[in-house]
Amino acid sequence: MTASPAPFPYKLIATDLDGTLLGPDETVSPRTRAALEAACARGAAHLVVTGRSVPWTRPVLEMLGHEGLAVCGQGAQLYHAGERRLLTSVTLDRRLAELALARIEDAVGPLALAVSRDGVDGQVLIGPGYGEGEGLLPSVPLESMAHAWAEPLNKLYIQHPTLSDDDLGRAAREAAGDLVSITVSGPRIVEILPLGLSKAKGLSLAARRLGVHASQTIAFGDMPNDIPMFGWAAHGVAMENAHPELRSVADEVTTSNADDGIALVLEKLLAQ
Repeated sequence: MTASPAPFPYKLIATDLDGTLLGPDETVSPRTRAALEAACARGAAHLVVTGRSVPWTRPVLEMLGHEGLAVCGQGAQLYHAGERRLLTSVTLDRRLAELALARIEDAVGPLALAVSRDGVDGQVLIGPGYGEGEGLLPSVPLESMAHAWAEPLNKLYIQHPTLSDDDLGRAAREAAGDLVSITVSGPRIVEILPLGLSKAKGLSLAARRLGVHASQTIAFGDMPNDIPMFGWAAHGVAMENAHPELRSVADEVTTSNADDGIALVLEKLLAQ
């Protein structure tokens, strides 16, 4: 009689999206998809943990055929893909956000701004001078600052004309870190979030619903906003293309998102 395959060593596989699960063409490669499916067939659950808000995450979940939970908005939103509804949502206090923005601009000068509104269909509003970069995601123009504060929001995106992302993040934390959380989540993406919010918060909430512990979790990421997630999970794997701050705290560094770094690690674990 043939023995059944051993269970996968981790019960939960938490993956960031951009720069991690998604390749440069913003798709999940066949090899990575196959490795995830094989791990899930051996008892693991795959959880997307992303800085993207729900509207920007939903197309990826649909591409994966994922109908379970996803952590979106840097941990602000716990979304059930199959039911197409938010289970939890943390919003950014608009008065605190406005005060934080004023403090940061007092310290570094005028900023370009984008606003992410809360909700399953929340829009991202792009202000004058804000560069959206490559891989354009759906957005609408920000008509005025009054328009920015008109509806509940989950985060602000800020850019500076000359400061690097890391320098802007440090300056923003020094100016307003007692009011809000600041994180760097990608090239030209510095975010203002509710104080204390992180991917680890959302991941821990999702894991609790799934009945999984931190000690049973492996996490993959590429940017400083993944540091709290690595701190929570038992094993943190940074992509070769990862930010130096994340690589410095990772338990392991794999190949890049362009070279199936997630698949490489999962395949080794499946072969054990």
